[in-house]
Amino acid sequence: MKKILGSKIEIKSKFKLTKRNLPIIYTPGVAELSRAIAKNKKKVYDLTWKKNSVAIVSDGSAVLGLGNLGPEAALPVMEGKVALFKELSGVDAVPIVLATQDTEEIIKAVKYIAPTFGGINLEDISAPRCFEIERRLIEELDIPVFHDDQHGTAIAVLAGFINALKVVGKDIKNIKIVISGAGAAGIAITKLLLKYGAKNIITFDSKGAIYHGRNIGGNEEKKKISQITNREKYKGNLGNALVGADIFIGVSAPNLLKADDIQKMNKDAVVFAMSNPVPEISYKEAKSGGALIVATGRSDFPNQINNALVFPGIFRGALDTRTRFITDKIKIKAAEAIAGLVKKPKYDKIVPEVLDRRVTKAVAGMFK
Repeated sequence: MKKILGSKIEIKSKFKLTKRNLPIIYTPGVAELSRAIAKNKKKVYDLTWKKNSVAIVSDGSAVLGLGNLGPEAALPVMEGKVALFKELSGVDAVPIVLATQDTEEIIKAVKYIAPTFGGINLEDISAPRCFEIERRLIEELDIPVFHDDQHGTAIAVLAGFINALKVVGKDIKNIKIVISGAGAAGIAITKLLLKYGAKNIITFDSKGAIYHGRNIGGNEEKKKISQITNREKYKGNLGNALVGADIFIGVSAPNLLKADDIQKMNKDAVVFAMSNPVPEISYKEAKSGGALIVATGRSDFPNQINNALVFPGIFRGALDTRTRFITDKIKIKAAEAIAGLVKKPKYDKIVPEVLDRRVTKAVAGMFK
C-alpha cells in the first residue's frame, strides 16, 4: 500500500477569486456581514461557516492506544478525523492541538476559540481530566461539546453489542460482561451499557477489578462506577473474571489475553478487543479460543467497532438542528440506528462498514 506522506487535508475557497467578486468576498462588501452580525450575533450561523464547522481539540495526552505522545504527535490523528468528517458528513472540521495538558488552560483555550465553530469535538485527552474538561465545556459553552473517545466509542460498542446479542440469542439482562479499561472509553461504555439494561458488569483498570470499597483515589468517575457494577466485589485478575462471561470488551492495552482465557467464557462468547493499533487479543487467537464473534477497532478485520461510525453523524445532526446537548437518549438512538443498518447480523457482520454512506444519515436522523 502506498504511504500517505504529509498532510491529509487542505482548506479551499468555495469561489474562484476574480477582480469582480473580490469586493464582495472581501473588503468592502464583507463589512456588511460584520455589521449584521454585530447587531445580531445569531446571524453568524447564516453568514459564516459556523453552522457547518467543528474544532477537533486534543492535548496529545492519550493518542490512540499509544499514550501521552504530545500535541505534535496527535496532529496526524486529528487530520485523519478531519478527512472523515468532510468525506462522510460534509462537516468542515479543523484540527487544533494544544501545548498544554493543564485542565483549566485547556478549558480556557477552547472557550477562547469557540466563537469560530458550531461544535467542539474533544479527542485524545487522558482520563480523568477529560471528564472534567467535557463537563465544564458543556456547561459553559452554547454549542455542542462531544468527547469522542468517550461517547463515540460507547455508541459504536453499543451498536455492535445490540447485533451481537441477536446473533448469539442472549438477553442483556442475563449476561456477564467484562470490560478491560477504565479510562475515557471504558467508563463511557460501562455507563451506556448500564443505561441500556445491562445488569452484570465487571470493569477493570490497570490495578485490577473496580469494586465498591476499593481505594480509587480521587477519580470520581471510577468511584461512581464502583457503586453500580461488580455487585459481588470480584477482586481477582482479568483472566479469571472471564469464567462464565458472555462478552469481553477491551479498551485498554495490547496482548492482555490468550486463547486459554477466552475458553473460560460461556458458549458463543463475544470478544470486542478494541485497543488500537494492537488489540488485547488478536482476532485469530480469540477465534482459536472459541469466540463466536470477534470485533476489533481495526479496518483490516471483520467487525470494525470504531467511533468513525459515530462522530460524523452526531455532528451532522447536532449542527443541522442546533442541538446543544448530546443526551444519553440520543446516544442510544444513534447506536440503534447504526445496528439497524445490518438487517441480518451474523458472526462476521454486526456493524456496517465505516465508509457506508448510510451511517451518517441514519445517525444524523436521530436528532429530528
